[in-house]
Amino acid sequence: MKKNMGTVDRSIRVLLALVVGVLYFTNQISGTAAIVLGLFAAIFLLTSFMAFCPLYLPFKISTKKEVS
Repeated sequence: MKKNMGTVDRSIRVLLALVVGVLYFTNQISGTAAIVLGLFAAIFLLTSFMAFCPLYLPFKISTKKEVS
């Protein structure tokens, strides 16, 4: 897997996952919404730590800066 996520992209995903976590633990979201958002948050965290997003591959997207 070639890394295809830049620092800003990864930071935004982690921030969104943290927001979902805070919303869940403060009982602002529950039920189906909490499950769906929790899954998205988990995926965001996983892809952020791996610096790889499989959805970027078919579209040949990369937010990672190439070092010259």
